Amino acid sequence: MTAITTGPQSPQEAPNIRVMIVDDSAVIRAVITRTLTPEQGIEVVGTAPNGDLAVKAIARLQPDIVVLDIEMPIMDGLTALPLLLKEKPDVRVLICSTLSARGADVTMKALALGATDSILKPGGESISSAADFQRDLVRVIRVLGRPRKKYAPANHTNGADAGTGAAKKLYPQTTVTLRPHKAPLPPKILAIGSSTGGPKALMDMLKGLKNFPLPIVITQHMPKTFTAMLAQHIEQNCGIPCFEGAEGMVLKPGSAYVAPGGLHMIFQKGTGEYPVIHLDSGPPENFCRPSVDVMLRSLVDIYGSRILTVILTGMGSDGLEGCRKVVDNGGNVIAQDEETSIVWGMPGAVATAGLCSAVQPLSQLDVTIKKLVTGS
Repeated sequence: MTAITTGPQSPQEAPNIRVMIVDDSAVIRAVITRTLTPEQGIEVVGTAPNGDLAVKAIARLQPDIVVLDIEMPIMDGLTALPLLLKEKPDVRVLICSTLSARGADVTMKALALGATDSILKPGGESISSAADFQRDLVRVIRVLGRPRKKYAPANHTNGADAGTGAAKKLYPQTTVTLRPHKAPLPPKILAIGSSTGGPKALMDMLKGLKNFPLPIVITQHMPKTFTAMLAQHIEQNCGIPCFEGAEGMVLKPGSAYVAPGGLHMIFQKGTGEYPVIHLDSGPPENFCRPSVDVMLRSLVDIYGSRILTVILTGMGSDGLEGCRKVVDNGGNVIAQDEETSIVWGMPGAVATAGLCSAVQPLSQLDVTIKKLVTGS
């Protein structure tokens, strides 16, 4: 019988970010172990060659993060994922995927089942080199391994109402000042930005927006192939017609459009009422292409104040300057709160900058969006 490989320390001895690696390739397990072991504050507590052994070991090893392969013998990653989460509900699962259509499809299924994020393996169709993979792996592990803040009920945003005037909501060590909702006319487009943890957050929120009266445009930080699969999964799971943005595509009310991986999605006035999509291969902004900032700037030029922007969970601060431009032109911004975000980078940036008329749990965002659209 193959035995699981265990790291040297117990949970009580180490406050480090504890990582378990699950992959049937001994080479990949070794590469990830060699990458993470020298990193201060990160500890590889165990490795496993299949999902079955990982499920049996997770309660004993108590990892904070599981780096999980998809295709493995005995028990694959998709089968193991819900079992790992059942054994340790607070574990963060990072999917190791390939850039193939099958890899993208299975990764989207894993994200819908509760995986936190994905990272591309180097080689094959992937544009990622071994050095890129190692750098990105360490960065993601450090971000996902940060302790999540615990809130007393009195400190929760508790669905702060957009439109009741400015208010202050206190977080542990953070003060968020809400802006009054001032747009004189209802929005004509909904723009969404998201990154780490975004695919699941998008689908959870969009399920409440079926038969939505406006076009929905989405920039989610994902590589090519994955964004096409994200659009398919949104349509299948949320009942909203959803497309990967294409050159010259005309926006339609009630449909959603996802920026394609590797290209900025911007908008130009068309011959009819609604704008058309233009894809741009210009330089990344905030290290991102597609970029939320680029999308929002082009929307302001067309819609002025009649934009409603939602910033969901994500690493970094992409969207901050675009949201500032939206607000300066009279539009509104709402953000996912820290407690329900996988990473409160992007939403935290706009919230702490005082740009939001609401900062709310993910479960409440669809209601607030509909209120702002209908003016009720």
